[in-house]
Amino acid sequence: MIENIRQLLDTRPLLIAGPCSAEGEEELENLAIQLKMAGTHIMRAGAWKPRTRPESFSGFGVKALQWIVNAGQKAQLPVITEVACAEHVEEALKAGVDMLWIGARTTVNPFLVQQIADSLTGVNIPVFVKNPVNPDVSLWQGAVERIMKAGVKDIAAIHRGFSSYENNAYRNKPYWELAIELRTRIPELPMICDPSHICGNTKIKKVSQTALDLQYDGLMIEVHHNPAKALSDAQQQLTVHQFTQLLQQLIVRKAAPEDALGLSKLQDLRDLIDELDENIIEEIAKRMEIARNIGAYKNENNIAILQPERFREILNTRSAKGRENKLSSEFVITLFGLIHKESILQQESQMNKQEVKPSKTK
Repeated sequence: MIENIRQLLDTRPLLIAGPCSAEGEEELENLAIQLKMAGTHIMRAGAWKPRTRPESFSGFGVKALQWIVNAGQKAQLPVITEVACAEHVEEALKAGVDMLWIGARTTVNPFLVQQIADSLTGVNIPVFVKNPVNPDVSLWQGAVERIMKAGVKDIAAIHRGFSSYENNAYRNKPYWELAIELRTRIPELPMICDPSHICGNTKIKKVSQTALDLQYDGLMIEVHHNPAKALSDAQQQLTVHQFTQLLQQLIVRKAAPEDALGLSKLQDLRDLIDELDENIIEEIAKRMEIARNIGAYKNENNIAILQPERFREILNTRSAKGRENKLSSEFVITLFGLIHKESILQQESQMNKQEVKPSKTK
């Protein structure tokens, strides 16, 4: 019944939907049929749920696997569930689950990922890898590569956001740039967005649209037959009606213009960007030349390289100038943080070339 994931991805966006956890056979079968009618391509449901507190509902385990498989067969939908160890893989394969995903709390542990990879050696089953809880692209990349080295051909990444101590509007901050970085490192890797875990509530339209605008290959969305009575993550699961409405509101954009005139206009704009980028690099190079001169002056006068008050002044004035020019303070602070770091390195390099003069004492 299962289609190859590459064939599924030909229809963009790939829609993966279903409850956080499988909570009953009949309810899951009815939900699967409704999801199929709404346009879902793959049904998701958890058999095991990694929870923070031991008394929290952690899934119905092995018996839930058969509920999931039966629901998929009833609705003619391939099904996917989470595995967190080699034993889970064995049980899921035995039950006939079509696809597997590795959760964020597992991706963070290379030992567990390797055990899962070893258990998948020689097995032809699609595997989706969620980002680790903490914002670490290399850890995410490493988990994907471990599964690849096991011989698994059909692999996709799931971006579900990252834990953050900052007060923000998300349950898990998206850090879009990290997902983009992973796609840069592994260009052929399909990327799925999980707006349910990023937002932590049902207001997922904006995040879902952003993912589609960034050319993500699909969405994984939590949908429950009765969210108010869900045994886990009740606050972030949509009803089927809400899910259907969301799909009607989302816009899937073309990857590129299809007509010659549109392509020509886009290329003209990109040429302007290329020219500006060259100018930016040349101007930064001039700035670094001045930084080296400052390094030489500091060395001659035995002055410390790091000047915190000066750096704070730069951040304040540049942030204000950025806002005047419709640039976010976060972007300007990040940009000048990198420029300041390189300036320090340039000054250090200059000072190391020269003999440090001893301080004058009376």
